[in-house]
Amino acid sequence: ISATPEAVFALALDPERFPALFEGYGPIPGLRRITPLAPPAVGSMRSLENQDGSRLMERITAFDPPRRHAYTLSGFHRPLAWLAREGHADWSFSPESGDGASSAAASTQVQWRYDFELTNALAWPFAWPLLQGFMRVAMQQCLERMAESLESAWRRERD
Repeated sequence: ISATPEAVFALALDPERFPALFEGYGPIPGLRRITPLAPPAVGSMRSLENQDGSRLMERITAFDPPRRHAYTLSGFHRPLAWLAREGHADWSFSPESGDGASSAAASTQVQWRYDFELTNALAWPFAWPLLQGFMRVAMQQCLERMAESLESAWRRERD
């Protein structure tokens, strides 16, 4: 993403701006609202409301601005609740080495991983297409929207 790790990290944790960027895909619902229940820190909780009306809880498990944040997502609803107990997300933000250009041309490599704890081994054949297919697309599209949002903000600042 053509922005500093600080800017990308801030957007990924922004409860006002981030929900519009995660639109979901297929049976993976988009986000409507994120409500922080405490300031971001290890152990802090956030309530998530999806566009389908379902609610999830997020507990921060790692918080190292602007390099990393991780969380455990719980409270899944059917059909995902039949397949997974929790999702463990881990984001890392690394500055990309540039060509010696100014900091205005800063770029960040984002790695966003999700591991899901399945309800049992029999869930795997059903969970794999849902989580590997639909969730991966939803995450990739979200990262693309984050890049567009930050890059358009940078262009507005320059004009």
